[in-house]
Amino acid sequence: MIRVKDTSYQYAGGTRMVFPDFHIPKGKHGVLLGESGSGKTTLLHLIGGLLRGHEGRIEVNGVDLASLTEHGLDQYRGRHFGFIFQKNHLIASLTVEQNLLAAPFFAELPQQEEQVDALLAELGLEGKRHARVQELSHGQAQRVAIARALINKSALILADEPTSALDDRNCDKVIRLLMEATTSHGATLVVATHDQRLKSVLPVAVQLEAHT
Repeated sequence: MIRVKDTSYQYAGGTRMVFPDFHIPKGKHGVLLGESGSGKTTLLHLIGGLLRGHEGRIEVNGVDLASLTEHGLDQYRGRHFGFIFQKNHLIASLTVEQNLLAAPFFAELPQQEEQVDALLAELGLEGKRHARVQELSHGQAQRVAIARALINKSALILADEPTSALDDRNCDKVIRLLMEATTSHGATLVVATHDQRLKSVLPVAVQLEAHT
């Protein structure tokens, strides 16, 4: 699913980050592990096509991301990638259903309401379809964000620090929910984190050191 080779990224007037070679097979999961300043979020954003201009090669499902035009990358990202961030970035003015259907709308895919029903049932949110974001608990909002990442039947789910602010019990609950949800959909899960607790449940794809 992911192959990174000879890859580096130079921030304008800043640090040049050089990344180790690694790959993650389809349907498998992995952690990009590193402390603050190690480049784990930069690497996750490069894999997700949120950053461009890298040197080297990043392939996702056999496609070299650098070979895509801006529009082509937008389409590819929308149709094949799902993103989960530390802050869920749900749209407060919309209902849960509308937040989920926004993902296929922006990816220029059909909006399938039955897919909303299936995901909400899978994640224990059956009664929240018409709820506003501000009516949700933190855990419920997190599950809506997971559903949004999965609704386009994404092959790759990229999560940035999903457990860093959680205690041990909730950390275990969230990461296992992520693993179960992505596995049931046949997706690959990649988590960028400094959270050492995740090593006990997910294989470390790459260990990153802080750049000086």
